[in-house]
Amino acid sequence: MIDAVVFDLDGVLIDSEAVWDAAREELVRERGGRWHEGAQRDMMGMSSPEWSRYMHEELGLSESPGEINDEVVRRMAARYRERLPLLPGATRAVELIAGRWPLGLASSSNRPLIELVLGRAGLGGLFRVTVSSEEVARGKPSPDVYLEAVRRLGVEPARAAAVEDSHNGILSAKAAGLRVVAIPNPSFPPRAEALAVADVVLGAIDELTPATIAPTP
Repeated sequence: MIDAVVFDLDGVLIDSEAVWDAAREELVRERGGRWHEGAQRDMMGMSSPEWSRYMHEELGLSESPGEINDEVVRRMAARYRERLPLLPGATRAVELIAGRWPLGLASSSNRPLIELVLGRAGLGGLFRVTVSSEEVARGKPSPDVYLEAVRRLGVEPARAAAVEDSHNGILSAKAAGLRVVAIPNPSFPPRAEALAVADVVLGAIDELTPATIAPTP
């Protein structure tokens, strides 16, 4: 029995991984850091304190993690205001699932970006709770952000489902005890070990239906 559904944001509702990649790489190169092609994958799922520290320590930015975080968020917000990269079918999928269950959102994005995206997409009123991983102790693949989302929803993890796209996100939701519907990110696909623990694997968000969330016995 499923009593609530928790969505990820980046890669599930918006095609944002390339936007994050561009904003971070631009900043690192501008400030004389050491960008490398594995940096974006390394940072996927990290909370903002984690990825800003990574950029300071591993990519060589001299600014403090707090300053790095603020500047990346500023650049991301500017891009979203210029063009919001909603994935085709995302709005319809959220509306469809919200018609059946209360919704939560468990995202590695910063709180200001979550609110900006949901507001511009017209989806804010459909989510009963939203949680940023900057509000919990550890980012994905740790289960913290999903555990906090279901706690705020007032449901047990085993009676909730997660919709995820990334390797770390799938592992996070599964570690929290949720049923996991995986929609693999084509640009940064989950590795086999993550897909193996997903309960359902879909090809795209427009395949998401109540029946994929909670199959009829």
